[in-house]
Amino acid sequence: MAKQFDRKIVLENGAEFYGWGFGSMKESIAEAVFNTSMVGYQEIVSDPSYTGQMVVMTYPIIGNYGMTDEDFESRTPTMGGLIVRDYNNSPSNFRYTKTLAEILEDYDIPAIYGVDTRMIVNILRSEGTQKIMITSPETTREEAIAKMNAYELPHDLIAKVSTKKKWYARTASYKYNVVAVDCGVRLSTIRTLNACGCNVTVVPYNTSAEEILKLKPDGVLISNGPGGPFDIPEVVDTVKALIGITPIFGMCIGHQLVAQAYGAKVTKMKVGHRGANHPIRNLLTGKVEIAGQNHSYVVEKESLSATKLELTHENILDGTVEGTRCVQDKVITVQFHPDSVSGTAGATYLFDEFIAMMKEAQNNA
Repeated sequence: MAKQFDRKIVLENGAEFYGWGFGSMKESIAEAVFNTSMVGYQEIVSDPSYTGQMVVMTYPIIGNYGMTDEDFESRTPTMGGLIVRDYNNSPSNFRYTKTLAEILEDYDIPAIYGVDTRMIVNILRSEGTQKIMITSPETTREEAIAKMNAYELPHDLIAKVSTKKKWYARTASYKYNVVAVDCGVRLSTIRTLNACGCNVTVVPYNTSAEEILKLKPDGVLISNGPGGPFDIPEVVDTVKALIGITPIFGMCIGHQLVAQAYGAKVTKMKVGHRGANHPIRNLLTGKVEIAGQNHSYVVEKESLSATKLELTHENILDGTVEGTRCVQDKVITVQFHPDSVSGTAGATYLFDEFIAMMKEAQNNA
């Protein structure tokens, strides 16, 4: 006899899906998005950029290799929730230390399995991103919609996930000092910088340019993060003050913030890009790169013509902006994840470009 449903989700448009809960059993409202990655659910669950979002995984089997201590992208996962077709609670992986359900329970993140994820993704793809609620089967559709209508999606997500005080990630025989402005930085980014010979000082998102320069950086990273770039205008002001003084590397929301600092426009997409298989054309080399990414906003291509930024990468599927640079100011930005751990094969060359900019700046000092 089939087990009785103990959870359900309700979309803002009124669609209901019944299933079984795992992780936290709390009721929760978040922004519904979908991710097309076949692997990497641990990185997705622990990526600070998913704070406030409930993620629908298009790949059907999730949980089968468990969770590993070394592979987290943040120290405290904060995603809004997880929706999967089939959940495997018996991992087969010699490295795993906990199951996905245990991690979700530890960090009070609700999840549901057994629902028609293909139908949910079709709705989101057709109608766009919308609110979603995970709740008890006893909650009526009308009650759920009323709660969602009364709920305002938060605009303080970066303040929530950003470090509250500076911390250090040092490496042996370092060559450069990098200050990372933490809008929700992934640990794999810090590890990649360390592997490139950089000591990294991670600072809160609202650290002023004056305070950053006191740390004597050879370069500044503006990191990824959740929410929208309009939520943190203070970071745009910081970037404006740093342009031309120190090399800058902006990634994900950092890419959008740097673009705004130069005067470009940023708009919200209908469904965004989330997955590990987005084809990106490098306009400087003509090569195609397969990129991992997670974003709801995009820099308007037409707006770049009025700035000093040059388009360097574009998305092959929809032509959207994926990267820019300003050679004169020693600035590079990318919308996708440039570290190979996050799904972008071979894109660590961007860290080499950042290193080259810092080396040139040192030589010219």
